Amino acid sequence: MSKKKVTIVFDIGKTNKKFFLFDKNYKEVVREYTELPLTTDEDGYPTEDLAALQNWIKDNFNAILDDENFEVKAINFSTYGASFVHLDQKGNVLTPLYNYTKPMDQEILDLFYEKHGSKLKIARETASPQTGMLNSGLQLFWLKYKHPEVFKKIRYSLHLPQYLSYLFTGICVSEFTSIGCHTNLWDYDKADYHDWVYEEGIDALLGPIVPTSASINTSYRNKKIKIGVGIHDSSSALLPYILSKKEPFLLLSTGTWSISLNPFNDESLTDGDIENNCLNYMRIDGKRVKASRFFMGNEYKIQVEKLCAYYGKEYGFHRDVQFDQDLYLRLMKNKNIYFRFEGIILKRKMITATDLNSFATFEEAYHQLMIELMDLQIHTITNAIGNSEIKNIYIDGGFTDNDVFMKLMSHHFQHYNVMSTHSPLGSALGASMVISNKKIDETFLQQHYQMKVLQPLILNL
Repeated sequence: MSKKKVTIVFDIGKTNKKFFLFDKNYKEVVREYTELPLTTDEDGYPTEDLAALQNWIKDNFNAILDDENFEVKAINFSTYGASFVHLDQKGNVLTPLYNYTKPMDQEILDLFYEKHGSKLKIARETASPQTGMLNSGLQLFWLKYKHPEVFKKIRYSLHLPQYLSYLFTGICVSEFTSIGCHTNLWDYDKADYHDWVYEEGIDALLGPIVPTSASINTSYRNKKIKIGVGIHDSSSALLPYILSKKEPFLLLSTGTWSISLNPFNDESLTDGDIENNCLNYMRIDGKRVKASRFFMGNEYKIQVEKLCAYYGKEYGFHRDVQFDQDLYLRLMKNKNIYFRFEGIILKRKMITATDLNSFATFEEAYHQLMIELMDLQIHTITNAIGNSEIKNIYIDGGFTDNDVFMKLMSHHFQHYNVMSTHSPLGSALGASMVISNKKIDETFLQQHYQMKVLQPLILNL
């Protein structure tokens, strides 16, 4: 029996760690999910357990190598961004993998802006809204001034996807998609590291930049395997669309964050863009992708839990709520803000507390919540589109299963061709494609993503 040739992809999210095998036509052969328990850093702040993650990766990799059914040809890694692993001269890990939600000391932030320019200036030049640890370059600045004794020992700082690649190759590199995702490291207009990176001597700790499509051929247990250098997950999720679609499009990637990605807008960001939480991601060729994001999935979960408690429903009840046109039209007649959002910083009318007294049922309050979230979603999509000629909007991720959200999208964007794409492969597929030289055509998304065109609502106004 001949063995099936496969590419392994480790797709590491903050919550779910996924492991995929793809055949040569990018068909999924195996998929496994796990959740690993967190550990804490020296301040007791919860963070990824790097040792547990490494063991899980190694165990799965070895199991596939031992499996008589498969011949491993390549391996790649797609992971969340804004996370650095710091290595000493001998390749030992020096610090915990600091969580990008950890608050950063105000005095260190003040020192940074005092030395290198105002918050707005840095944000505009690096296309990174200023958000502390989420700007991973700032983690290096923070280490330098908060833990100088540790900082002195660093030989290389690798973003998480490149660290996972390093585990297999022993080679330290950097690549565009990880450098370019809200890190504060890259000056987009200069197409080089920002001046502050050189002034602080941080460039010396970053591996040489290689293309995201680069791979390193190694021999492992007498088998020749091509090892990719890793890719940032948002850029990876975008890749199948870029490779198969010629017409300009916007991709709305939904989940914990709702991110509008526009690979066809290369304008420099303005001060107004920064204030609206716009940023740039980077394509695998170093070109910018204009994006705007808000913490939609996070807010949605907080509010839905409150609705379930208030109306005495089991958590999960909301998943079956279908769009109700009469309810929607009634709520739109007296349009107002009823929800106090907790995790969203976009400008909207602030109210002191959520008011649910006006809604008789869970369904009614739920529709109102979706209307208020959709107002912010419209705003962020419009910002990302900017002045580019976009006709197509693709929606992927968790909210494609949300009937109310999808109906509202089709209604508000009826002058666009709006499509839902359902792929549980998300960023894993892009990681598999980036290290293969295979050409794909227009039918690719149809085959892999169960694409559906959304019909605009005909509302009886």
